[in-house]
Amino acid sequence: MSYYTLKDGEKLYYEDRGHGPDTLIMMHGWTSTHDVYAKPVELLQEQARCIVYDHRGHGRSKEANKGMPTMETLASDLNEMITGLSLSNITLLGWSMGAGVVLNYVRLYGCDALKQIILCDMTPKQLNDEEWKLGLYQGKYTKEDMERDAAKNFYTLYKEFAIGAIPRLAKIPGFLLRRPLKKKLADCDEGVLKSIARSMKLQDNRPAVEQITVPVTYFYADPGSLFSPELADWYRDHVPTQYRAVRFPNATHMLVSDYPEKFAEEVRAVLRQ
Repeated sequence: MSYYTLKDGEKLYYEDRGHGPDTLIMMHGWTSTHDVYAKPVELLQEQARCIVYDHRGHGRSKEANKGMPTMETLASDLNEMITGLSLSNITLLGWSMGAGVVLNYVRLYGCDALKQIILCDMTPKQLNDEEWKLGLYQGKYTKEDMERDAAKNFYTLYKEFAIGAIPRLAKIPGFLLRRPLKKKLADCDEGVLKSIARSMKLQDNRPAVEQITVPVTYFYADPGSLFSPELADWYRDHVPTQYRAVRFPNATHMLVSDYPEKFAEEVRAVLRQ
């Protein structure tokens, strides 16, 4: 349990657990923290060296909040950690926003440092349009929606996102839901969340997918919540290397915490490849 000091002076909290021939870097999603991987790390640390960390403005890295970070910033942070910690034989796993970081890393730094990639329930392009229907909210979120959202208060936006990711939350009365959601937001820096969310929504990482030169596994929820299960087929058609899809039935976007044992077992299967 340590802090890694980046070149710009910001410090990222990370944990380095386990041992084995493989290094497994697992990156969390927007408003989440490294804790989402607590159970998988417990189950995987006998097989691999597991690196988990909190992105800027999240969790124990909340104070790393200078400026207006973008997805490219997060990819640069990842690159600094890979080189600074002299990591090798890397399986790079990203869930949700973390998968977006993976694709930005590939676009900016290539795959030379990587052995393989695991993408978890994330689209390469969030905004839907006439020719793309595999973005946020199962094809329903557009640039116009993003512009309308700009006028909403941040808690309302986060509540809509949380219900989108975990539909059962819609059944909980608003006054009961407010406290846990506010507590979740209190673990993050609001300015960083806003900046990264905007950057993430404006990106189109479809070209980055075609730049991948290592094997790819895609974990996805079915019937899903934020994203369509049909994304698995799109990745199959556009990943230029060895590709495999792993379905998590009856899961929401929170498949890591919905089924941590299955998640760990499927990661273990990838590591055995």
